[in-house]
Amino acid sequence: MTPTVTNPGMLLIDGAWRPATGGDTLAVENPATEETVATVASASREDIDLAVASARAALDGPWGRMSARERGRLLWRLGERLMERADEVARLETLHNGKPIFESRQIEIPAAAECFQYFAGWADKLHGETIPVKGNYLAYTLREPVGVVAAIVPWNFPLLLASWKLAPALACGNTVLLKPATQTPLTALALGELALEVGLPPGVLNVVTGPGSRVGRQIVEHPGIDKIAFTGDTSTGREIMRGSAKTLKRITLELGGKSPNIVLADADLDAAVRGATLGIFYGNGEVCAAGSRLLVDRSIKDAFVEKVVARTRKMQPGDPMNPKTRLGAISSAAHLERILGYVETARREGARLVTGGERVDIGTGKGYFVQPTVFADVTPDMSIAREEVFGPVLATIEFADLDEAISRANESEYGLAAGIWTRDIKKAHYVARRLQAGTVWVNTYNVYDTAVPFGGYKQSGYGREMGMHALEHYTQVKSVWVDLNM
Repeated sequence: MTPTVTNPGMLLIDGAWRPATGGDTLAVENPATEETVATVASASREDIDLAVASARAALDGPWGRMSARERGRLLWRLGERLMERADEVARLETLHNGKPIFESRQIEIPAAAECFQYFAGWADKLHGETIPVKGNYLAYTLREPVGVVAAIVPWNFPLLLASWKLAPALACGNTVLLKPATQTPLTALALGELALEVGLPPGVLNVVTGPGSRVGRQIVEHPGIDKIAFTGDTSTGREIMRGSAKTLKRITLELGGKSPNIVLADADLDAAVRGATLGIFYGNGEVCAAGSRLLVDRSIKDAFVEKVVARTRKMQPGDPMNPKTRLGAISSAAHLERILGYVETARREGARLVTGGERVDIGTGKGYFVQPTVFADVTPDMSIAREEVFGPVLATIEFADLDEAISRANESEYGLAAGIWTRDIKKAHYVARRLQAGTVWVNTYNVYDTAVPFGGYKQSGYGREMGMHALEHYTQVKSVWVDLNM
């Protein structure tokens, strides 16, 4: 049975479903079958204006007057409702993204629900302070919402990354415009349905669909929006910085990565092999923090690569709706061609292809599937060592000693995440401190928790999502002075 969204051709604005004012629509494709599975509205500038106005009215009206504890209760209920409809929403996620249903149902949907409930707990715990000052004054601070927030999310984890933005924004009392990626709008619309079901007032959450090149730009430049929270590629992040400059919006950016996964000679090699393959092949490598650069000590390189290749060859793409599938479809035809282009470039530049690198037919003659791919003999100047492929392509680079490993790990314009595999706890802490990355995993990879902040160094962006540090980006501080002189 194909899952459905009740209002796929509509925008959610001011608590009501309505078509785009211009009547424009977009087709949504299933990347595993190449079939059109839905048609969604493509918002106009007028629709954006209406959504911003409704968000502002909710902020100044019922949402702004609601107690923090009641906001938290609604967020908690949203997490509960998401889990009540988890099977349906997970199938939607897989339908428009191509990821295995196992990932959608067992990982992404529960993590999104947990995010709403984690931040529900913060809603009534945000407060100001009294400050001792010179003179007979009472000085205190108020922590207030930023205002109207636009959340612009990518196609790789459509629902989860929406929750990373919506949950803290709403907990802090803001109202939100959610703009999903063009390819993956269905679970954002489903989330809008759930928000209405649990009783969020009209205008608190608006869902506007359409192409980023137009709708996204209109959102970024809109004078009525106070903050942009964006996850996506670094080039788009730069455009958002430029576009928001005129109105001096607050922005947080979670951008690209080229994360190093470092294996020292004293590591538990079997565990490191599992971590290396999980680090790059989970989510088809379409993960910002993917461990796409495997840095291996020269003394163990050949043996380690052999183990990685043996494990990789057991991993094959399959029907994303099959619960046993662990590698699904690439998100689109254009992205498949991009990945295969990097494979050809790597071979031309002298990297040694040891497994994978080909498009796969899973037996249907349709869909965008590619073999998990491992390259050896990669040098730091090669394209696959420097540029974000955003696919299941692993670049293996050797190093001679610990300092060279750290140097090569940091030899990147990105700094989102990194991994280090060693049995020596002193080395682990030493390397973790010297790596230029927002997250460092030691003897593990791709582990997340809603309570732990996530974000990047350098051109991987700035700001943090999740944890209490995310709250700083969705509140502003007001200082109040009261003269107590008699």
